Amino acid sequence: MGKIGLLVSDFIISFMWVSSGVFVKKFVHSVLGFSHEPTAEILKSALSIVNMFFFAFLAKLTEGGTYNPLTVFSDAITGDFSRFLFTVAARVPAQVLGSVAGVRFIMGTFPGIGPGPRLTVDIHKGALTEGLLAYAIVTISLGLSRNMPGSFFRKTWISSVSKLTLHILGSDLTGGCMNPASVMGWAYARGDHITKEHILVYWLAPIEATLLAVWTSRLLFPTKEDKKAKVE
Repeated sequence: MGKIGLLVSDFIISFMWVSSGVFVKKFVHSVLGFSHEPTAEILKSALSIVNMFFFAFLAKLTEGGTYNPLTVFSDAITGDFSRFLFTVAARVPAQVLGSVAGVRFIMGTFPGIGPGPRLTVDIHKGALTEGLLAYAIVTISLGLSRNMPGSFFRKTWISSVSKLTLHILGSDLTGGCMNPASVMGWAYARGDHITKEHILVYWLAPIEATLLAVWTSRLLFPTKEDKKAKVE
């Protein structure tokens, strides 16, 4: 797929991703009639995993289209400068625009919907939380891509369960997002997308954690290219 096709895929998939979480909650609470009880939480968790499998399939179908800037950023910083520039200047903005459009669509469709993920602790605890969550999921993703090449189902299962677990751990503090573009969509709708809290907690901390995760991964498990460069 060409660069334009990849940008279109990023936009559409980001739009769908930020909408899908709301649809899952609406289906469980409004369609099935469950209130906030353990059964509802178990059902939402199961549907969330199915949802992540669907988006993993879309990523495979579009040859790399995704909804999370951390995913493309971790790949871009290990490549050449042109790929890094394309990621930062084009793919990440496409994902942000898709998320913003998705949130606007959801708020227009369901006017009484909640405000989305918000910071409920101080800025330092929030940045530490999002940083640790991002570091964990990027490390897991890199490990799966290195150690399980070609095993789509197992990789997606481990990745989905890991994301869900980390999301639950951080949900009461920062929303457990691990996705700057998705949070940007909701923050833009609320009008607090350029605040210090939003930029530090949901952008700088996850990006720095991604850099650290990539560096740690390459240090502990060097690729053939890394070993070759070290020898030379």
